[in-house]
Amino acid sequence: MVLCVTGCMAAGKNAASDILEKHGFVSIDADKVVHGILLEKNFQEKVISTFAPFAEKKGIDLRNGDGTLNRRALGKLIFADKVLLALQESIVFPEVDRKIIEFIERNRGKDLVVNATVLHKISSVKKCDAVIFIDAPILTRLFRARKRDGISVLNILQRFWSQRNLFSKYKKSNADTFKVNNTGDLCALEEKLMKKICELKNAE
Repeated sequence: MVLCVTGCMAAGKNAASDILEKHGFVSIDADKVVHGILLEKNFQEKVISTFAPFAEKKGIDLRNGDGTLNRRALGKLIFADKVLLALQESIVFPEVDRKIIEFIERNRGKDLVVNATVLHKISSVKKCDAVIFIDAPILTRLFRARKRDGISVLNILQRFWSQRNLFSKYKKSNADTFKVNNTGDLCALEEKLMKKICELKNAE
């Protein structure tokens, strides 16, 4: 079984992926794949050169002191502008798609989790048997994001806004999509997840 575990920022998709790993699933984290790609010098320079003119207008420096890409600064720039976000995705997503498909093919026959927010935008979603969408109330997610990331409330809300209607986008991707509400503790989330997994496996 190949599952996509997704959800909006701070809903708990990483926690859900960790739970499934504990139950024998092998996982790949699309965010970490993106970060790995952006560590590659050729991709860094391409991203910096593409976004430098936009960053300069907003007084944002895209480079760290050592000249490498400042990913937090990039996020501050692109998550407030859907055109810039789409531009960044056009650079990075083809390589993300390739790496996820490679992971699925390499682990054929195992239970797999693709931990990804925007898998609906790339062809890898067609490789998944089902999508588990982790959800939580917006105030809960705001508190979690503020505590976890230490970024401003405004930046968090901008990211929330960029992910609006995410559930419906997965539904429109023709993937079997199921919502799991993460409103309690980790034990409650684990119970809900494993109940859904049993239902999916029994339906195979």
